[in-house]
Amino acid sequence: MIGLIQRVTHASVVVNHEIIGDINTGILLLLGVEKNDNEKSAIRLLERVMTYRIFEDGTGRMNRSLNDIQGDLLIVPQFTLAANTNKGTRPSFTPAAEPKRGKVLFDFFLQHAKTSSLRIQSGQFGADMQVSLTNDGPITFWLQTNAS
Repeated sequence: MIGLIQRVTHASVVVNHEIIGDINTGILLLLGVEKNDNEKSAIRLLERVMTYRIFEDGTGRMNRSLNDIQGDLLIVPQFTLAANTNKGTRPSFTPAAEPKRGKVLFDFFLQHAKTSSLRIQSGQFGADMQVSLTNDGPITFWLQTNAS
């Protein structure tokens, strides 16, 4: 499972000209699901997203996590993260999970995230979405967990 996390001061996602997710200080997570991903890899990635230290402490060092600052989390499904871009000029999506399985794991991830004390918002799986963000820093990291 792949997570592209961005530290933001604001982010939102729009579907059909309507805002369906909107956060302030926190993390925008673009979530890609690969063929071999499972519930275990989803939980592992969620734990990393919530505890990854990308927020500054009092000395200006990135020592605080989303949990530490009680920030917001916007989770947006992004199947293109699972693309194979090693050859040619057109991405191959063979590493990506089939849409039905991808939706199941995205929903599983989202439901587990919502059990936290944080404010959780999301995009819509399979929809044409417009995502806006103000990246703070800019701070962006690629996290990946393997199914096991």
